[in-house]
Amino acid sequence: MSQEKTFQEAMAFRHACKVFDESQKISKEDMLKILEAGRTSPSSFGMEAWKFLVITNEDLKAKLRPACWDQVQVTSCSHLVIVLAGIDSLKPESGEVKKRFSRRDMPQDKLDFYLGLYASHLEKVLSSDENIYSWSARQTFIAAANMMTCGATLGIDSCPIEGFEKEKVEEILGLDTTKYQLSVVLPFGYRLNEQSTQLRLPVEDVVEFID
Repeated sequence: MSQEKTFQEAMAFRHACKVFDESQKISKEDMLKILEAGRTSPSSFGMEAWKFLVITNEDLKAKLRPACWDQVQVTSCSHLVIVLAGIDSLKPESGEVKKRFSRRDMPQDKLDFYLGLYASHLEKVLSSDENIYSWSARQTFIAAANMMTCGATLGIDSCPIEGFEKEKVEEILGLDTTKYQLSVVLPFGYRLNEQSTQLRLPVEDVVEFID
């Protein structure tokens, strides 16, 4: 097990790893820590409209690679996490929204208030699966970022990938796209090469304090 890094050390360590060391595999213990960081991430209205597919099957990774712009990270990584955005579970008629709110053990009048607020606030979002995907995919980015940072604290590399043919990946995975759709392809593993110099804009270009 790797020695854990501080948060700032992890942020300096993390980069979009382009080639993973195929001889090194992530332990089950560390992978579960990474996935837990995703599972416990915040989401709008607390809906948790995501799912994480964890692929270690080499044949399946090889099938996915051409649909991911033939990026070597897909096959060289230890664990390939497919981050899915929920669709059906966000619709009030599915019953899942009510279940999520009901976890708070609130009185019926308060539950009805929140259900009404949810439906009215998200009226446009809920008007089509396309709009729902756009909204729920943004939630998955929070979970993906937390998983990558968690991995970095453990000395584990990652590379978020949005360069893919969405429909082809969904077809290969046999997804029911009325329930879940592809959001991010997220390989995890250990770097083969040294990290390149991290380039970021200076703080004064990205931070403005308003008193």
